[in-house]
Amino acid sequence: MVRAIVSGAGGRMGRMITRAVEDVEGIEVSGGIEAPGSPYIGTDIGEIAGLPRKGIQITGDIEKAAGDVIIEFSTPEATISHLKAGKKMVIGTTGIDEEGIEEIRKTSKDISIVMSPNMSMGVNTLFSIVERIAPLLIKDFDVEIMEIHHRLKKDAPSGTAVKIAQIIAQAMGEKLEDVAVYGRKGMVGGRKDKEIGILSLRGGDIVGEHTVTFAGTGERLEITHRAQSRETFAHGAVKAALWIIDKPSGLYTMRDVLGL
Repeated sequence: MVRAIVSGAGGRMGRMITRAVEDVEGIEVSGGIEAPGSPYIGTDIGEIAGLPRKGIQITGDIEKAAGDVIIEFSTPEATISHLKAGKKMVIGTTGIDEEGIEEIRKTSKDISIVMSPNMSMGVNTLFSIVERIAPLLIKDFDVEIMEIHHRLKKDAPSGTAVKIAQIIAQAMGEKLEDVAVYGRKGMVGGRKDKEIGILSLRGGDIVGEHTVTFAGTGERLEITHRAQSRETFAHGAVKAALWIIDKPSGLYTMRDVLGL
């Protein structure tokens, strides 16, 4: 039986992951983590998730949580600090800066880690599609990415949008920071040949929507993924936790988990 520690256990995703584990054989919740000072510390992780009591109290100290793998949907700071626990990790946290990502890369030399900005099968299929068609279109088509999420999302653009843009930039033979344009305002002039526009919208309770537009002369190709429920992310994270348990140290993605 795989024992999973849910980081960010009191949040929306944390609660959903706890519930998702209940639906899957071979895995159980064995611990919950929240930020020090959180009102959820000391509460039962089952009750917080709307389940019967599990007799497992949420703690603010990763060292006090027993388990085989950490499922991480928290803050960038918390995620990086939890690397010290030396446990296998599934990281769905977004907004991690390059320094933090480098720390994750270093740690993955000693432990196995799945890191993905999006755990859904549909989005990871979108990554694969974009990777295949971008080299065919980028010479003759302009590329724009639009993402929209709920009003409470803290980071922008979304990690998924950044990943899409990175795939396209790689197909261009460019670094994303050299070709990305995050919104436009004023007399910005005409569009450059190598430019990836990224636009973020926020409002309401929208779970997540991403559209990649390849705009050419006389035609336009659009690929859109719409997430209708966070359950798809939660079940993807649980699948990743089961998949990684017997994998050697290394940094993996959901595309590895899904065989894409």
